[in-house]
Amino acid sequence: MSFHIQNIEIGGARPFYILGPCSLEKEDFAWQMARSIKDICSRLNVPFIFKASYDKANRTSAKSFRGPGLEEGCRILAQIGKELHVPVVTDVHTEEQAEYAAQYVDLLQVPAFLCRQSDLLEACAKSGRPVNVKKGQFLAPWDCRNICEKMVSFGCQHFMLCERGTSFGYNNLVVDMRGLKWMREFGYPVVFDATHSVQRPGGLGGTTGGDRDLAPVLANAAMAVGIDGVFMEVHSDPDHALSDGPNQIRLSDLERILKHLQLLRSAWDQIQKD
Repeated sequence: MSFHIQNIEIGGARPFYILGPCSLEKEDFAWQMARSIKDICSRLNVPFIFKASYDKANRTSAKSFRGPGLEEGCRILAQIGKELHVPVVTDVHTEEQAEYAAQYVDLLQVPAFLCRQSDLLEACAKSGRPVNVKKGQFLAPWDCRNICEKMVSFGCQHFMLCERGTSFGYNNLVVDMRGLKWMREFGYPVVFDATHSVQRPGGLGGTTGGDRDLAPVLANAAMAVGIDGVFMEVHSDPDHALSDGPNQIRLSDLERILKHLQLLRSAWDQIQKD
């Protein structure tokens, strides 16, 4: 099943990208990132949705940076979307946040840890916005059938599932690429989160670690099996990011990575025709 977010077809013939920094951090930083990413995607003629979080509600430590908050964050995202003519997405954590954020963003995202929260799924489903539901690190791919059934029962057909890795022992995640095929068999678009899949949750003690160099590797593998979209967090200076720095890719690497992904998708499309 395909649907549109503005002029971007989700689940269609062309892959789409969800790109942006983990957190909004500061307003001028958010604008800088959005403009830079749009310039790159325009040059490559690839559709993208700008992503940034107004609140990192599941940080490892109480001392960690969380973001500008719901109202300020939604204001920034709405202005970016309007001025740059790009769809925007952000995470929501409660039913009230879903209702509020839906007035400002084009796509609501359910965090992985909350993917089984029926009240939150229902609020997102009834918001009138499409929804990206991240598969929990604790779920098997086939468990996503229950998520799909919940969303449909709540009256929502415009949603996608997002693979972001599975817990593998302590402080580690692994991606089973077979799951991408199994999740797509439910009939809804599937997006692969390349950067959160290389996290090492809590791996630095008070913060989460990660292996950013592996994110393009996993994204390439996902594209090679015909995924609908790729999610990657991008930062101009990830070593000094206020959240999830170790797994965000560098803005300076983005164009090269996207070119490789597009080449892989072209090859996959050709294989399907042969």
